[in-house]
Amino acid sequence: MFNINRHVDHGAQLDHADATILGIEAAREVERFLKHRDGHTPTPLVALPALAHELGVAAIHIKDEGHRLGLGSFKALGGSYAVIRLVLEEASRQLGRQVDVGELQTSEVKAAASSMTVSCATDGNHGRSVAQGAQLVGANCAIFVHAGVSDERIAAIARFGAEIIRVDGNYDESVAWASRVAKEKGWITVSDTSWPGYERIPGFVMQGYTALLSEALRELPELPTHVFVQAGVGGIAAAIAGHLSILLGDKRPFFVVVDPSRAACLFESARAGRAIKVPDGEPTVMAMLECYEPSLVAWRILSRAADAFMTVDDDEAIAVMKRLASPLSGDPAIVSGESGGAGLAGLIQVASSKELREQAGLGPDARVFLINTEGATDPKLYQALVGASPAEVAARNC
Repeated sequence: MFNINRHVDHGAQLDHADATILGIEAAREVERFLKHRDGHTPTPLVALPALAHELGVAAIHIKDEGHRLGLGSFKALGGSYAVIRLVLEEASRQLGRQVDVGELQTSEVKAAASSMTVSCATDGNHGRSVAQGAQLVGANCAIFVHAGVSDERIAAIARFGAEIIRVDGNYDESVAWASRVAKEKGWITVSDTSWPGYERIPGFVMQGYTALLSEALRELPELPTHVFVQAGVGGIAAAIAGHLSILLGDKRPFFVVVDPSRAACLFESARAGRAIKVPDGEPTVMAMLECYEPSLVAWRILSRAADAFMTVDDDEAIAVMKRLASPLSGDPAIVSGESGGAGLAGLIQVASSKELREQAGLGPDARVFLINTEGATDPKLYQALVGASPAEVAARNC
């Protein structure tokens, strides 16, 4: 399903608070923080000329976040960045002076961090990022995982020393439970979704995501005309759409938000004209996108900065995993997890329909930007779906 955004706020400027969080100076600050992260390098921006020719567009570039900071997901940019920001704020409060990121490994900052416990609910990737950030700065960490999180993803979080707390139900239920427990215990909730009265920290998380767009824009030969980005609660889509609207204004690309059809909270919110919670049903294979209620901050941004909302089915997502693993001649192989290629699945769906191409303005001169939001964060499931291990797929480029 594909719907043009007809919200009354579509095309309006972002709220001042959102424009500040996603503005140019904020994005520069994120990259300054990243320079202090050991092992940080920009992730690859990959051209897919053969696929572009097949789909009848001029160019396709995909930012491969499967290589981000050893976590295999764009989430590495958000949760850990927010944790670092919060620790520096607490250290500044305790020391009575402004503490900068360059002092992160000092004994004074470590002491401040040790007095803090950060927590969140997760489908897997965000929790890994929060746990990694907590380990980096010496803070305590508790991660709430719901019944649908695989043992492999839980083990990946636990490796960073986080306390794992299991919760019955789905992601949205685990978010509510985590928030309630954190409030009782005096922990700091570092969530990637927002709700009334809780926006500042999710704003930091979204702010962290702008780094991948900053990197991509420096490498792209030309600005994109179209962007397809997948969404769970909407954080990554809102961060990219919002930052593009600030950078480019009326010249921003046509922006499409892609939801899994079994958890289409943003698509249905767009249809309703307001943020709504959708009923949960059969789980989607796109586990990192299985969210039934949008982040209020993300919705506020996307209602203005997104141009269309659409859904893709599980079989389309799996087909993209296989296509990226065994690409057309001339294109490199990409390891993409179950949720990683949903944006590409959306592009393929639009490119295959004359009507949808016309609605999106996707012509032969279109230059498309996509994000592979995750690599094989669950290697066993990846192999079962693709028929090859992540290592075997990566070796196809050698």
